[in-house]
Amino acid sequence: MERAELDQIERVINHELRERFLTGAVQRAVLLQHGDDPAIEPGQLLVRVFVPPPDRPDDYEQALAAWHDAHRTGMDRLRRELSLRLPAARLLEFTFDVPGAATPRIEMPDDGSLAAEQLSGREIVTTALSLLRANYVFPDLAEQAAAAVEARLAGGEYDDLDEVTLTDLVTQHLREVCDDKHLALRLGGGPPEPPPGRGPQPGHREPKDHKDHEARRLAMRQMGRLDNFGIRRVERLDGNVGYLDVRRVAVPANAGPAIAAAMELVAGTYALIIDLRHNHGGSPEGVVFWCSYLFGEKPTHFNDIFHADTGETRQFWALPYVPGTRYVDRPVYVLTSSETFSGGEDFGYTLQALGRAEVIGETTGGGAHPTRPFPISAAVHIAIPFARSVNPVTGTNWQGTGVVPDVTVDAAQAYDTAYAKALRHVLATDDVPPPIADEARDALAAGVWSGR
Repeated sequence: MERAELDQIERVINHELRERFLTGAVQRAVLLQHGDDPAIEPGQLLVRVFVPPPDRPDDYEQALAAWHDAHRTGMDRLRRELSLRLPAARLLEFTFDVPGAATPRIEMPDDGSLAAEQLSGREIVTTALSLLRANYVFPDLAEQAAAAVEARLAGGEYDDLDEVTLTDLVTQHLREVCDDKHLALRLGGGPPEPPPGRGPQPGHREPKDHKDHEARRLAMRQMGRLDNFGIRRVERLDGNVGYLDVRRVAVPANAGPAIAAAMELVAGTYALIIDLRHNHGGSPEGVVFWCSYLFGEKPTHFNDIFHADTGETRQFWALPYVPGTRYVDRPVYVLTSSETFSGGEDFGYTLQALGRAEVIGETTGGGAHPTRPFPISAAVHIAIPFARSVNPVTGTNWQGTGVVPDVTVDAAQAYDTAYAKALRHVLATDDVPPPIADEARDALAAGVWSGR
C-alpha cells in the first residue's frame, strides 16, 4: 500500500481513538504494513496504540496491566471495529512509545469471528465495477476497464485474496485501461458504530447520520486538527522569506482559520516559498482559498470543473474577501516533486498558468480528475473520478502529464534553489532594512540549507 493511503487511514484511526477512549487515556496510533515489523505478514496490517508511560521504567509491566484492566471495554470495541472496517489489520497492539525490545505490549489478534460479516472478494469486485460504470467521468473507458476486470474475475484471479492484495491488484488492472491514478479500490468503507452509551441524544443526531451535514463537518474538523489541516510548517527564514509546508489541501469550511493564521504569519515577508513536494491532494475549494490570498480583489478565474453526469461546468474564481492579509506584489515559489498529486497539482498549476508563481522541482504525478469515494462494504470503497478540470488559461489540465516545472531540479534540491532565488530578490529590493539585508547576504553566502 502507498504511504499516503496508510496515512489517511491512520488519521481516521486516531480520530476514532479520541472518540472511544477518555482524554489522556491514549497518545496515538500508528498503522504499519509488511516490512515495517517482523511480525507483519504479507497482506496484513498492524495497528499499534501507544498509551501514556509510567514515570519509572521498572513499573512498565504493572502499569500496562493496570491500563488494560481500566480500558478493557474500549480495547475490545476497537478490536471489533478493526475486524469489521479494516480486516487486514490482523494485529492490534497496546504498548508504550519508548525504545527497547523489552517494552511490554498487549497483543489482540483478530480471531476471525466476524469474517462472515464481510463481503467476499467476488462481491467486492462486482459491486466496484457496477459503481465504476455508473459514475466514471469517461463512460467508454469505464466499460473497457470493467470488461477487462470481469474477465480476470471469471478466471479466478481474485479468489482467496486478502483485502490489501485484492485492492492493490484490482486498482492496478483498472489503471492499465484507464491510466488514471485517482481511480482506485481502497481500504476503508462505511461509518463506525457509536460508542456504548452514545446513542442518539434529544435534538442531536450522530455524525454517522449522513443527513446531518453539520455534525459530519464538525467531526471532520476535529479529525483535521490531528495534522493541523495539512499545514506542516510555517516559518520566517533568514532574509525575511516566508516558508509554508502544505501536505494536503483541506476544506476551507474546516481549515479556514488555520490557513488564515498561516498566511498572516508570512504576510510581512519579501518572498514566499510554498512547499507542495509532499502534497497528495485535497479540496478544490481549498485550492481556491489558498490561492485567493495571492491575488488582489480583482476577479480572477482560477479553474473550471466539468461534471460528466450532469453536463454542467462549475467555475472557480478568486474570493473577493479573505480573512486577514493578502500576499500580493511579491514573488512566490512553488516546490513540487513526483509525489505532488491532485489538489496539490491544482494549487501549483493554477498559480503557474496565471503567472503568479514560479514552479521549481520535479514534474508532478498527473491526476486532474475530481474524485469521490463510493462505499462498497464496511471495509472497502472505490475512489472514482466523476469530473474533469479545465484551466481557463491553458484550456486543458495536468491529467497524465503532470505540472511541468519552470525550473526542473531534483525534489531534494528544490528548496535550496527556491531559497537562493528568494534571497537574491530580497537583496535586489529597494528599502530593505540593513539587518534584513545582512541576514539575506549571510544566508546566501552559506550556500546550502537543505535537510528539508
